[in-house]
Amino acid sequence: MNSASIRFDRYPGGLGKAAVFSFDDGREHDRRLVDAFNQYGLRGTFHLNSGFFGKEGYIRADEVAGLYQGHEVSAHTVTHPFLEQSPDEEIADELLRDREALEALVGYPVRGMSYPFGTYNDRVVAALPVLGIEYARTVQSHGGFHMPEDWLRWHPTCHHKDMVEAAERFLASAPRFSRMELLFVWGHSYEFEHDNNWELVDQVGKLIGGSELVWKATMSEIVAYRNALAGLRFSVNRRIIYNPSALDVWVSADGESVTIPAGEAIKL
Repeated sequence: MNSASIRFDRYPGGLGKAAVFSFDDGREHDRRLVDAFNQYGLRGTFHLNSGFFGKEGYIRADEVAGLYQGHEVSAHTVTHPFLEQSPDEEIADELLRDREALEALVGYPVRGMSYPFGTYNDRVVAALPVLGIEYARTVQSHGGFHMPEDWLRWHPTCHHKDMVEAAERFLASAPRFSRMELLFVWGHSYEFEHDNNWELVDQVGKLIGGSELVWKATMSEIVAYRNALAGLRFSVNRRIIYNPSALDVWVSADGESVTIPAGEAIKL
């Protein structure tokens, strides 16, 4: 049997690296951060508390759609409670009302979140799928560039204060074994103002935004792409590959990058 060797190790365009930036709370400093991201071609996922819109130090509801255009808006609950200290009914209320408010503003389904205060427990995690949540970011940085084992406990690479050093390591890394690498940064835009270190955004923008070897993605795009990869259908010898999804995907076949267009089957 002349079988093909397939590896799920390619992002769109056949790239091996991707970068995601994830920021919480919807503070007024998101305006400056988004402007810098747009300048450098970076993409962000912004987790918003809809109950704080228009309050001092926060963005307004009427600017959400325009401000975050080209990025992703994600849930962060209505009032930022400790979810593990909340009853099931309140967890559902906080997330469903936040999703509903955000979806009305941006015009697309909101399917992700970050945990308020970064805290959660098994009960909170178990409640998320029925509430329409596909991924949830923690604040437990691991320092690496690997993909998560659990989308609902998605640990980042680092906080943004360490993102320049992490980006330098990320770009310089040459894995011994072929794999999809992910630089995943989290933080709060107000911290740049508080710590007077906005230069970090420019530095990482030049590093990551200036690299053609990195896919600049949102969290939901990473999840959707990995789901599309997982949904590929193979013949016995893996030389016929069918992609039932709506996304083009890339794999390595016998060490070469191969594209499988959305809704099509290819023969190797």
